[in-house]
Amino acid sequence: MDGYFDAVLGDEDPALAAAAQAHIGFDLPDIGVSRAQGKLLHLLALVQRAERILEIGTFGGYSSIWLARALPPGGRLVTIEWERSFAEAAAGHLERAKVADRVEQKVGRAQDILPELAKSADQPFDLVFIDANKPDTPEYFDWALTLSRPGGVIVVDNVVLGGAVVDADNPDGGVRGMRRFHEKVAAEPRVSATTIQTVGAKGYDGFTLAVILPDPDTRSQTPDLP
Repeated sequence: MDGYFDAVLGDEDPALAAAAQAHIGFDLPDIGVSRAQGKLLHLLALVQRAERILEIGTFGGYSSIWLARALPPGGRLVTIEWERSFAEAAAGHLERAKVADRVEQKVGRAQDILPELAKSADQPFDLVFIDANKPDTPEYFDWALTLSRPGGVIVVDNVVLGGAVVDADNPDGGVRGMRRFHEKVAAEPRVSATTIQTVGAKGYDGFTLAVILPDPDTRSQTPDLP
């Protein structure tokens, strides 16, 4: 099914195709988003009319390209990657895709970089995409809230983990992180969120979509988005 829909609707060009193969050079499994998920991020950014986007977890730059291509003239994507070799590979893919001029790459621990962004950012982000180490996702979500504007959108990938997230006794750090993340989202009055489970070319997983409400008292209402 993914193969069929990707062929019809995927819009993947050689630059994206090259970025999608980044895992091969690092002898890793295919850990990036799928083509359909990349297109979804692109469309969400367009619907949001996002001018400032934050990405936590660059890897090979595949999702970065999709997001950057949704930006209007003068728009900016800030993307954070802990592993320098991944960031260097992503830089080449961003250049090939002709979006490097609208992308600011930051290399290092997100927990160190995000507080600096909070100090220096003169404008909040319109959209945040979180696709990094799973145990720290609850903390990344906290920073996404801090750095985003009311009406902003937060997307978190790999939240189902093959269904393991339902197992309260699972000792895996990623599973525990995703359970903490969902508990945090459920208790957060500033957002309205849902998690969608997916089955596709990369297996059984899912993503969380959260919208930051203009007023905590309107949690059950639809906010006025731009």
